[in-house]
Amino acid sequence: MLKNTKTIIALLLIPQYLLVKWISNYPEVIERYYSEGVYPYISKAFRYTLGWLPFSFGDLVYAAAIIYIIRWFFINQKHLLRDTKLWIVSAACAVSMIYFAFHLFWGLNYYRLPLHKSLGLNADYTTEQLINVTKRLIKKSNGIYTQIAGNDTLKIDIPYSKKNILRMAPLGYTNLKKTFPDLEYHPKSIKKSLFSYPLTYMGFSGYLNPLTNEAQVDALIPVYLFPTTSSHEIAHQLGYAAENEANFIGCLAAINHDDIYFNYSGYTFALRFCLNEIAKRDEILFDELYQTVNKGVLNNYKEARDFWDSYENPLEPLFKSTYSSYLKANKQAKGMESYSYVVALLVNYFEKEPDLIYN
Repeated sequence: MLKNTKTIIALLLIPQYLLVKWISNYPEVIERYYSEGVYPYISKAFRYTLGWLPFSFGDLVYAAAIIYIIRWFFINQKHLLRDTKLWIVSAACAVSMIYFAFHLFWGLNYYRLPLHKSLGLNADYTTEQLINVTKRLIKKSNGIYTQIAGNDTLKIDIPYSKKNILRMAPLGYTNLKKTFPDLEYHPKSIKKSLFSYPLTYMGFSGYLNPLTNEAQVDALIPVYLFPTTSSHEIAHQLGYAAENEANFIGCLAAINHDDIYFNYSGYTFALRFCLNEIAKRDEILFDELYQTVNKGVLNNYKEARDFWDSYENPLEPLFKSTYSSYLKANKQAKGMESYSYVVALLVNYFEKEPDLIYN
């Protein structure tokens, strides 16, 4: 690339940044013209192009990029100090192009209208509402556990391979589309990540590649977590960038699935969020409610907890802190703590649609 062209592209990073900051103040505009306008076509184009591949093309691109960068530094290490300006311009040029592609292909979804506004839900709730919904979720989770395992107290082992769960996950969205037409998911593009070991050590169960629109699931996580994790990543793929909103939609997709194991994963997923929120507010009440949860359900929670504990390492907090900073930079003011917003969505939605937890 010509030196002048690189310089121009590098300098374009500044107006790009200012434009994104400016347009982020108009979520209604982004919702209408990007998230519900241009983005669905972008997402489908990527899914048609790459979804048929049995492996993650995006992961290979990342691997190639890492190798290229390391090789570039190794070859040019003698010139870095001598030609500092040149390599800074080259680096800024690359960042500018990635910044543009990130926001065009997916990133603007961070600035769309908050989901509670789109659904006509309240953004807050009372402790009484939380307790009521949590009790119903306990009853529902216990009931589904009994349907599957009878009077046993062992953890539920989902009898499907992880590959089959990825194939089954879109059905939840087929059913959910009857209520939310915008959640049409075809074609699919959800895969096991080639970087599952690094993801696990970083403490992440999956991610969406914003440059290829491939949904990635950590292949190492317990099978019990696969239905909700795959549904969560599909929600990202459909344009719900905020983690809390993807948790909520992924939960609904699992709950609305025809398969009882997906239902179990979805309801216990929602219950865990609600119980954690009660624990923050009233430890005594949490202990009382915890005692009413079927031991088999608690054993599934333990399975997930033990899995993540086995991969704890000194660098995990650094990765989480970095990701939290990334979230804050994309209008999720509380970073990782913003995940608790999913409880507000769950409580208010279940009160609006009581049949989901009262049947």
